[in-house]
Formats: sequence, structure tokens, C-alpha cells
Amino acid sequence: MAQLLLKGHPIGTIHGVLFDKDGTLSHSEPHLLDLAERRISAAVDLWSATRGTPTKDLRHLLSRAFGLHNEALHPGGTLAVAARQDNLTSTATVFCLLGCSWAEGLALADRCFNSVDQQPIGQPDSSPLMEHAATVIRQLHAGGVQLAVISNDTRLGIQNFLDHHAVSNLFSDSWSADDTPRKPDPEAVHQLCNRMNLEPELCALIGDAETDLSMARQAGIGCVIGYRGGWTLPPVLPSAPHLLDHWRDLGLNANP
Repeated sequence: MAQLLLKGHPIGTIHGVLFDKDGTLSHSEPHLLDLAERRISAAVDLWSATRGTPTKDLRHLLSRAFGLHNEALHPGGTLAVAARQDNLTSTATVFCLLGCSWAEGLALADRCFNSVDQQPIGQPDSSPLMEHAATVIRQLHAGGVQLAVISNDTRLGIQNFLDHHAVSNLFSDSWSADDTPRKPDPEAVHQLCNRMNLEPELCALIGDAETDLSMARQAGIGCVIGYRGGWTLPPVLPSAPHLLDHWRDLGLNANP
């Protein structure tokens, strides 16, 4: 059993830590901004090819749907927080607002996303780790704390990211968009903890989204930490009893 420290002060006794990925471990905002622009451009081109001159509202509505704001990404927006399928559904909804039937909107959104998928199969996610995150991961693992990722990325996306940064051997498990139920269902936390033989009350969960932190509290996680250092626009996290702005502020007392 180990004691988690925030700026040198104990905040909880833990056996495990569950990490969100995008915006928490991964500095993913530049990648997601690029992804948003490629999807929007593809949608505009597809609309032109199938339905004539694109309405001027298309780019604006998709930007709002994805959470773009003055060349930054809203940390609580769909692209930052939700799974690919959720973003595809919101894109289909935008097409419907412009006159498509639901079937047509889904078909257009599916074609759009398939043309600019997030990562070619087999290619690693090269988004950098947040500064000092690797040091914290290694310290926790060395202190006997079990580690897992809980993310709405795909299982392959999580594995590629951890492999790319040479830390996959330090993680015991992961829960992805391919698992059921997906986060933010608290049952996702329960099932992941159960697979790792961990009690939720003896775990910490670290995430950058209010949905993750609310999920953690509903699931009975003992130490809920909101991470705010991953975005140009810092997230507002009212469900977080503890707030972390820099990974260097998190430490471990392995022999409390």
C-alpha cells in the first residue's frame, strides 16, 4: 500500500491508479485540432461532390460540434472527450440540420470519417507524453502501484501510444472504446478494477474531463484527481476534490 502525494501532501492511500489518456497522459490537442480540420475539410468536399455547393453553415456547425474555439479545442467538447462513434453521430446530426435524412446523414458522416481516420492501422500514436508524466508512471510502478488506462480511444490506439513511449510494460490493463460499457459509465470502472483485483476505494483516477471525474465518484474511487495541464483552455472540473496542473507535483510515499 502506498500514499499518493500532491505537492508533498498526502491525499490518499492507494493500490492502483487509473489514467485517462487524451489530455491527461497524452498532449493530444495539436493532433485533435488537425483531425478536426481534416474531417471538416472532408465533409465540405463530400457535400460539394454529392449535394452541390456546400452551405456556408457547414464548416461553422461542424466546428461547434467538435468543440473548436479560437484555434483551441474545448476540453469538454465531443472531440476531446467522446469516442469516435459519438463524434460520427454528431457529424451526422449536422448533416441532418442542413437537410439530409438520418440515413443520408449517417452515410455521409461514415464516408467522411473513413476518409480521414484518426490513425492508419498499425501506426503508433505519436502524440507526446505530458511533461514529467513518464517519471510519475515509473515512480508509481516502482512503488508497487498497479496502473491502467481508461479511455475512449480504441484498444489498438491505447496500446500503440503506450508502446510508442516505451511504458506499456508498466501498465497492468486498459479499458477502451472497444469495451462494454464505455466510460463514463461507472460500471466501466468497476469492471476494470475487478479485472485487476482492485477495490475502487483504494484506487485513484486521474482525468481531465468532468464526465470522467463524475464517473469516478459514482464508482466509489477513493482519490479523484482532475488534471488541468493538457489544454490551451483549462478544463473546469467541479467534481475533482484534488486538482493537478503539473505532473511534477504528484509523488508517492511507498512506505507510509
